[in-house]
Amino acid sequence: MLVGHIKEIIRHPVKSFDGEFVHKSKIMEYGLYGDRSHAYLDETKKGNFLTITQFPEMVRYKARFVGEDLIEEYPKVEVTTPEGKVYDWKDDELIREMENKSKRKISTVQYTPSHVPIGPIAVEHILLATDASLDKLEKMWGKDEIDFRRFRPNLFLSLKEKIPFMEEQWIGKRIKIGKEVEIELVGHCKRCMIITVDPNNAKRDSSLHQKLIKERNNNFGVYASVIKTGDIYVGDEVHLLK
Repeated sequence: MLVGHIKEIIRHPVKSFDGEFVHKSKIMEYGLYGDRSHAYLDETKKGNFLTITQFPEMVRYKARFVGEDLIEEYPKVEVTTPEGKVYDWKDDELIREMENKSKRKISTVQYTPSHVPIGPIAVEHILLATDASLDKLEKMWGKDEIDFRRFRPNLFLSLKEKIPFMEEQWIGKRIKIGKEVEIELVGHCKRCMIITVDPNNAKRDSSLHQKLIKERNNNFGVYASVIKTGDIYVGDEVHLLK
């Protein structure tokens, strides 16, 4: 059954940095190619991942791959700072800047194109959200237009029938994307403070999170596991499988 199409594909080459909108992506066993494949570690917290939770301004740093997506190795990762400077993601000057802003000691870690472990990605391979659910939440909040980047999905779907939170009815079922890819919806995404951070200016507003907790049991979006790998494209049809 046709339920919609892929409106946006977003991967995050660097964990907690602003994502990269792509027209096409390989779906690997771990999720989108290169998603959360590079990360910064907070050495003041015994090497835990440095994230927006500790350093909200991370949302204003933009990361992208520069070059062809290869299975043997990742292309160069380029970072644009909030001030518009461009660096390699491991550049000492970039790391010093982030250390000064965050007041933390930072190191780096990266994975291979064939394997990104659960942890850097989140709790499952892919995070999916829909336009109808975002529109409904926006009305529930009643304050500002909500940038879906707050929720950091990999796949943003435009639904054929604009039924809010329809994707939650798919939990336990499989969907097919395009000609090859199949994913299984496995559970709700419980939200944290990250959604309170505006991706444009890093300002925080806790009322959005409070509204989601009160009205939606803190759920927005659904997690999925990869069943069949392949290529997906913006505009691909999404079918709910029996």
